[in-house]
Parts: sequence; C-alpha cells; structure tokens
Amino acid sequence: MKKFKDQISKLNPIQFKVTQEKGTEPAFNNKYNEEFREGIYVDIVSKKPLFSSKDKYDAGCGWPSFTKPIDLKEVEEKKDFSYGMNRTEVKSKSADSHLGHVFNDGPIEKGGLRYCINSAALEFIPKAKMQELGYEDYLYLFEEK
Repeated sequence: MKKFKDQISKLNPIQFKVTQEKGTEPAFNNKYNEEFREGIYVDIVSKKPLFSSKDKYDAGCGWPSFTKPIDLKEVEEKKDFSYGMNRTEVKSKSADSHLGHVFNDGPIEKGGLRYCINSAALEFIPKAKMQELGYEDYLYLFEEK
C-alpha cells in the first residue's frame, strides 16, 4: 500500500517476506512465541493494535496464538487455498499485511478460535510503555474486573 511505503521500506527481510509476500517464519524460532508479558501486539506496518497478551496462550504450535483480536475491525479474514489446504488467512485491515491464519482448534471456553500469527508481522508494546507510545486507550484491557 502506498500509504505505508515508508514503513514497508524499513522492514527486515523476514518481516517483508511474511507481511508482503504471505510468507511464514520458522515455528519455535521467532520473536514472540514465548513472550508472555502484559501488553499489546500491533501491526508492524500500520502500528494499529491487533492482539492483547490477555488473549495470548501457548498452543504448542510454535507461533504466537491468540483467542481473538482486540478489535475485529482491524483484521480481515480471507479464504486461502494455497499449498492444497483450506485455511483462513488473517490480514491487517489498515495495511493489508499478511499476519497468519485462524483455525477452529482454540480453547472452547474462549470461543474456540486460534489466531496463529507470525511474530514478524507484529511489534510488542509492553503495558509499561503503552501510554508513552500513544496506546493509552488500550490500557483498559489490563484493568481488573
């Protein structure tokens, strides 16, 4: 997308391959698979919030897995029949970046979905830095209920 040309030019090779060419990073060998601090995950290109650590879990698949996005308006789901498979691709709506895929094998008590997302498509914003970096509107995600 022309709107994000500058951000796309700053991506490293794996970030570019994943987000712009629908690539996949190696399982278990990526930045956020084992990240479980409180915070949010934003699109590496648009910087729009996508997922919360409150909805992240260890699915054992080797990629960060979430039960749901923060806001369904920021993600787009498309049928994906590549490699002879029937899957649902997850893309960021604002930047049209490939993020990963969504499957129906997530925790039943949390809705049954598993958003399997490439770390290379994300940037983690720790809760302690959210206000400083302009994401204070999302601090409500970490309030005790």
